Amino acid sequence: MSKGLTIIDKDYTQWVENLSVRYRQSQIKAAVRVNRELLKYYWELGRDIEEMHVEERWGQSVIKNLSVDLQLKNPNSTGLSRTNIYYAKKFYLLYSQHLKVVPQAVGQLEDENASQSAEDSSGVVPQPVGQLKEMLFSIPWGHHRYLIDRYGTEPEKAFFYVKKTMKEGWSRDVLLNFMDSGLYEREGKTLTNFTRTLPDEASDLAQELTKDPYNFAFTGITKPYNEQILKDALLANISQFLLELGTGFAYVGKEYRLQIGQKEKFIDLLFYNINLSCYVVIEVKIGEFDFQDLGQLSGYVVACNHILKKEGRDNPTIGLLICRQKDSLLAQYALEGSNLPLGISEYELSKLYPEKVDGTIPTIEEIEAKLGNKDKS
Repeated sequence: MSKGLTIIDKDYTQWVENLSVRYRQSQIKAAVRVNRELLKYYWELGRDIEEMHVEERWGQSVIKNLSVDLQLKNPNSTGLSRTNIYYAKKFYLLYSQHLKVVPQAVGQLEDENASQSAEDSSGVVPQPVGQLKEMLFSIPWGHHRYLIDRYGTEPEKAFFYVKKTMKEGWSRDVLLNFMDSGLYEREGKTLTNFTRTLPDEASDLAQELTKDPYNFAFTGITKPYNEQILKDALLANISQFLLELGTGFAYVGKEYRLQIGQKEKFIDLLFYNINLSCYVVIEVKIGEFDFQDLGQLSGYVVACNHILKKEGRDNPTIGLLICRQKDSLLAQYALEGSNLPLGISEYELSKLYPEKVDGTIPTIEEIEAKLGNKDKS
């Protein structure tokens, strides 16, 4: 550890290591701060363009001239191109539309003194001021430009992806991936009985983590297939599969063996969700949903509660059946007949995904920390 250091001493070596870690952390914080300040600048620039009616006062070429003049005044700048100034205008127009429905929030967002003092006093911005700042000013400008291009007249959709990016730490490729696959239209759409079978807070979170349909195009399946081929393809692309499932899913096993009395039973796919603190049983069916499919899933959920679920650590197991096709009324009737938390969704194989998605699988440390906290409670 001390190789290359000028002083060979344990305390000195540890001190150097600590200083190095703190320096890297300060660089990260500085980058976040620079991004936030830049976005605030673009927000104010866009606001000025609109409120001052600059194009009406100085003509349609004013943006081009403004870019030239600003760069003359700031020769080392890299963010004052004509394109960026146009995006600043669109940035303000898009998000200010959405914020107008909450006037108090807009006032808080633009109250620089209140926001600054709240942040500087403790390093933590209180809600709801901090929430609004984080939603708008903490994701990269490049992300915003893609959102503006796609949803320039749909602020609700744009805000949905802003919040998701902030919460999940999505890269630009991941953001584009979910925009292309229509996550806004799919999230939380699975038919479930969660509101009846789970506590309010847990049911809302569990519902939010579902999708309908699930998009399995990353499997690359284009020819006739059976359930085994589909499950193998899902696990061969585990990063993309976990990303599609949602936040906090950790893979436990495929065809997971349960010894129930004298019988061996095998769960298609077993996961643990660290946010819900529960096992999630997933059964994949390549055909159309029917009543008996939910009966099998229910049996696996009950078995997991008896065999795997730890009292005081884990919440009740959730079951999710993902099929090629379903009749919604038939599925609804089936769910009404169960007191277990179950959901029924479809999948499709039609959309394209990036080949590689990093940073989507919960680490062993995250899972152990979550389980450890439960054990202490």
